[in-house]
Amino acid sequence: MQSTAGRRAMHINLFLFACGHHRAAWRHPYSSVGRLGDIGYYEQLARTAERGKLDAVFFADGQSADNLADGPKWFLEPLTTIAALSRATERIGFISTVSSTFYTPFHAARMLASLDHLSGGRIGWNVVTSMFDSEARNHGYEAMPDHDWRYRRAEEFVNVVLGLWDSWADEALLRDRQGRYADPDKVHAIQHQGEHFLVDGPLTVPRPPQGHPVMFQAGASGQGRDLAARYAEAIYAVAYDLPSAQAYYRDIKHRVREAGRQDPVPIMPGLVTYVASTAAEARRKQRELDELLPPEDALRQLGLYVGQNCMGWELDAPVPDLPALEDFTGPKGRYATVLRIIETEQPTVRQLLGRLAAGGGHCTMVGTPDEIADEMERWFLNEGADGFNLMPPALPDSLDDFVDSVIPILQARGLFRREYEARSLRGHLGLLRPASA
Repeated sequence: MQSTAGRRAMHINLFLFACGHHRAAWRHPYSSVGRLGDIGYYEQLARTAERGKLDAVFFADGQSADNLADGPKWFLEPLTTIAALSRATERIGFISTVSSTFYTPFHAARMLASLDHLSGGRIGWNVVTSMFDSEARNHGYEAMPDHDWRYRRAEEFVNVVLGLWDSWADEALLRDRQGRYADPDKVHAIQHQGEHFLVDGPLTVPRPPQGHPVMFQAGASGQGRDLAARYAEAIYAVAYDLPSAQAYYRDIKHRVREAGRQDPVPIMPGLVTYVASTAAEARRKQRELDELLPPEDALRQLGLYVGQNCMGWELDAPVPDLPALEDFTGPKGRYATVLRIIETEQPTVRQLLGRLAAGGGHCTMVGTPDEIADEMERWFLNEGADGFNLMPPALPDSLDDFVDSVIPILQARGLFRREYEARSLRGHLGLLRPASA
């Protein structure tokens, strides 16, 4: 794992999302809502993250536009955006969500390999199975296929993509102008025939600079955790508090060992931060955004998390009883977080909506730079996290606050790099480059 002065060091990614992760950030008078189609906006944010020496910038992705009243979610397609940002930066990595349900392996392998070449080895991919019927209907399905089917497809998808990247050996390119561009003995078809895919190969793009772009995963269900343990090189997590983070961390590390792997597999929970010179000012920043969120929009968002219609719930009453986790058929990670918030805080519906307004139940830290750094260090040193996936509630201000005031404290404590020590995303994460086949 990446070290600073010989010590274990944090990994921090920036999770970019529209105007910020607070659902009402776009409503603020000074929001960036008018710049979401401007590549300069993303270049500015990526350069700020690079100034802070963060590992990577991460883009999620969605395949439907369901309720425009909720504000902006998706604007520029992330892989296209990353191609531009890789030319506007030098060292920071870039990660995009890729849906194994909607992409084909050849298409994904070709785009990601191309980006790895364009960026000089700074690309990662976050493999998801997707979740909503409205997304499925944009890709030829009447509804989202069942959970088991999606995970079988995901595992086959990953294996085919990795096989395509390995279809060119590292030394395959000869570039001999006398007639030998590549050594045919070092470029091979994969001849894959499986349940979901028929792919001959080889890939049309020579092997990526990193061998394989870094694979992230965010499995919460049993199948998702097993897939992550076998294949993921880094993991995104949802953790409301340190005990829930520790339970997930220890379970995943155990599964990785049981899978026979020695890889570090850093685990990075989402982290929402409100930072100010005083705790009262930090709480004011949080409250200012919370007050911009219409209750109807918040209830609709909650309905997505709990799989039911919440529009009739009384705002100042206790949260109605919800099904047990084992009886819930939707995405389990976020649902488990909602249940934990309810169990721990016993909020009213209105209080729960405020808690979920930014980050949807990810860890939220509100306070001074020293207080935020203290809590991040506590998670890092106590098997809660190997780092964090930073989710600024409002962009660019929340990112500026974190980079300018929290990062220097982490650096002074020897917990985070002062300068990049590598040029590839694998290097930032302390991961070995896989050998070519």
